[in-house]
Amino acid sequence: MDVTVFCGIDWAEGHHDVALVDEAGTLLAKRRISDDADGYRLLLDLLAEYGDTSEAPIPVAIETSRGLLVAVLRIGKRPIYAINPLAAARYRDRHGVSRKKSDPGDALVLANILRTDMHAHRPLPADTDQARAIAVLARAQQDAVWNRQQLVNQVRSLLREYYPAALDAFLGKQYGLARAEARAVLAAAPTPARAARLSLPQLRAALRRAGRQRGIDAEAERLHEAFRGDHARQPTAVEDAMGHQLAALVRQLDAACLAADGLAEAVEAHFRQHPDAEILLSFPGLGVQLGARVLAEIGDDRARFADARALKAYSGSAPVTRASGKKRHVGRRHIKNNRLIDAGFLWAFSALRASPGAKAHYKRRRERGDWHAGAQRHLFNRMIGQLYHCLQSRQLFDEQHAFTSGPSAALAATA
Repeated sequence: MDVTVFCGIDWAEGHHDVALVDEAGTLLAKRRISDDADGYRLLLDLLAEYGDTSEAPIPVAIETSRGLLVAVLRIGKRPIYAINPLAAARYRDRHGVSRKKSDPGDALVLANILRTDMHAHRPLPADTDQARAIAVLARAQQDAVWNRQQLVNQVRSLLREYYPAALDAFLGKQYGLARAEARAVLAAAPTPARAARLSLPQLRAALRRAGRQRGIDAEAERLHEAFRGDHARQPTAVEDAMGHQLAALVRQLDAACLAADGLAEAVEAHFRQHPDAEILLSFPGLGVQLGARVLAEIGDDRARFADARALKAYSGSAPVTRASGKKRHVGRRHIKNNRLIDAGFLWAFSALRASPGAKAHYKRRRERGDWHAGAQRHLFNRMIGQLYHCLQSRQLFDEQHAFTSGPSAALAATA
């Protein structure tokens, strides 16, 4: 299909500048629209005036992939190109050396990017609404987990300064200071002095409030003894002040834990309804939350990646070669989807315990001299290539076919 009109939009918080050019670079129209429903209607009317139809939509370049404006533009089959602002700045220098800049001028630059180099840029993937909803929830849940861990680190750092008994009591337990019992007890006794005065019935009540149902008496006795141990103490006034700080942090931690758990439930409910969920969950090391994170980043547009190598490059698992003159270096990628590579390392680590073939592959890479992180990345590279094949062919993961060649197969057979 021949494209004769190109649109560029310089977006801002309160308004957006729009420019339309033809295939010769002639400015056809420029307009500033408001960031509301009236502005969006004005934009669609302007596009329709210059030939935008469902059969021949006008491509649009914009420096973001999110927001209501993008959602409106994505209705139908209109290709939307999210241009990196740094790339747009380089294109701006092609049209003048004075380094002048304006919002209408930037919209014109974006339109010309599509006119001259549309083949070098990729449109936003045509993911389903269901996949985009999972992406919103999975990323929000991941952010909530990171926020929760950040608060746990702040609580731990504060306890080290004045409340070592609490660290001894909870850090050895699963989930540590993030567990509901730890938060309940710290809320009831934010200072060592108050903790030492807690009676066994008060400790049992705090554990029950946290949802514990078994071993309450034994746990209460353990905490009772731990809080009465001999520890260094801050002066009373300083200790009380730190207790107020801890109480505030615990309230924030409660909210963060509640948010992470609620989002995890929403992620699971949406993810299990997606057609790709069964394939993703068939892979060793991928559970519901991790599988949802992978799906959120790769989407369900099967035409998004030309082949498995493209997906590997996007995830950052494939190495990149930098060559100039006599110098040649093969190393890890710095430009990648950071959320996907983060999920990939967790996936590879979990797969080591769930797949003999994955464990054998990791062992072989270590024997060849890879560090732990390098071997994990190499394993993720192989696993995500297999995922690409399974999604394209609609097949479930098969351990026997996944690791059937080379030394990995022999090692897997004896694992």
